[in-house]
Amino acid sequence: MNPSDQHPLVSTIQPLLDAIGATAVEPAAALPSDIPLETNGELVAAVRLPQLHGALDRMIESVETEIGGRLADMSREDKQRVVRLLDERGAFTLRRAVEDLADAMGVSRITVYNYLNAIHR
Repeated sequence: MNPSDQHPLVSTIQPLLDAIGATAVEPAAALPSDIPLETNGELVAAVRLPQLHGALDRMIESVETEIGGRLADMSREDKQRVVRLLDERGAFTLRRAVEDLADAMGVSRITVYNYLNAIHR
């Protein structure tokens, strides 16, 4: 959607859409899998959720932005915080998330599992 043509509701939720990697589409372009966004009985847009492919990469990018640095360059404490944030956001339900995160952080899988175990104790 063109930002100048957005309904005020869409403009209001745009930061949320950006955070989860979703997009708002015009009602006429909505697919059956999109989520209708209605206000006062009027369909103002549809929310198109991102594909699962690349979801972990998007989550990692979001956390890097939030913490302010690349995973590989972070301190041990920051890496533990990253694991906690990703765990809270459901990242570890994705296949190979532990392995991929360990590679991105420059640590072993065991280290990521240790961080997770410490969180869940």
